[in-house]
Amino acid sequence: MGISSGSCSCGEVEYSYEGDPINSVFCYCKECQISTGSDKWFGLWIPNDNFKITKGNPLTHTRVGSSGKDMNKMFCGTCGTTVCVEVVVGGFYSVAVSTLKAAGELSPKMAIYTASAPPWAVYPAGIPKYDTLPSNLGG
Repeated sequence: MGISSGSCSCGEVEYSYEGDPINSVFCYCKECQISTGSDKWFGLWIPNDNFKITKGNPLTHTRVGSSGKDMNKMFCGTCGTTVCVEVVVGGFYSVAVSTLKAAGELSPKMAIYTASAPPWAVYPAGIPKYDTLPSNLGG
């Protein structure tokens, strides 16, 4: 897959990653709902070694995930756009698909934390749904 890139909405923070993603996931956990103001987060999972901030200095908000390890949300201090979340336990960044230049080419491969989804949440057809995080994904 080569090199892909994206940015926040104002362009102050830019990033790139190389290679294929580990996964592409709709996450319906309560924290993602609060962060997005919607029913879910659409994240593309990129290994830590393949991801880098190429412009700007995003602000970071750290919370503890269900694993007990840190989740470091990186966002633009000017426009507030979340560009990614570093998932420490998994060794990857969950990149906000909406910030990618090629966002329209991606679709989710699974839905996680669906037990936390609001009753009006909509799920894509044909992808597996998990109440929490499948154990083989580091949860």
